[in-house]
Amino acid sequence: MSGLERYDVKILAALTQSIAGRKDFFHWLLEGGYPELAAFSNAVRGDEEAMVWLFQNNYAWLAILSNAIDGEVEARQWISKACHPVNLIFALACREDETALRWLHERKLFIFMMMAKEVHQVLDTQAVENAGPYTHKFGGNVRVVEAMQQWMQQQKTNDSKTENQ
Repeated sequence: MSGLERYDVKILAALTQSIAGRKDFFHWLLEGGYPELAAFSNAVRGDEEAMVWLFQNNYAWLAILSNAIDGEVEARQWISKACHPVNLIFALACREDETALRWLHERKLFIFMMMAKEVHQVLDTQAVENAGPYTHKFGGNVRVVEAMQQWMQQQKTNDSKTENQ
């Protein structure tokens, strides 16, 4: 089972700082053996190349977690089935869901609360930046969709191989 809970709290603290925009922590994650978390911090900030990298490098769960944070229903459903519950709760807390924040607080998962606060600030900034009359994504996120479809196809192939054995 994949999930953020498997990382040491110090690594999650570095991820929190990277999400907040601290390039020194981003580079520390990238060069310190946690490129998936560096990519995740960029994916949360809307970096499509980071999303593609996650799908192509066996960290699809982090790309899907980023989509769950964005509120995508299918992503939240997948995270709830494939990852530890704290990951879905974290995704909900990023959107200031009171029940999720209370759940994290009751379990003293303060690092997830801090990380959710940083993600929420990123989401607020993105909402303001994307609200202008001159913002438009031409072409959408075609590469991310293609990477996700390739990953899903590979999962189906792997499932078929498992069934045939």
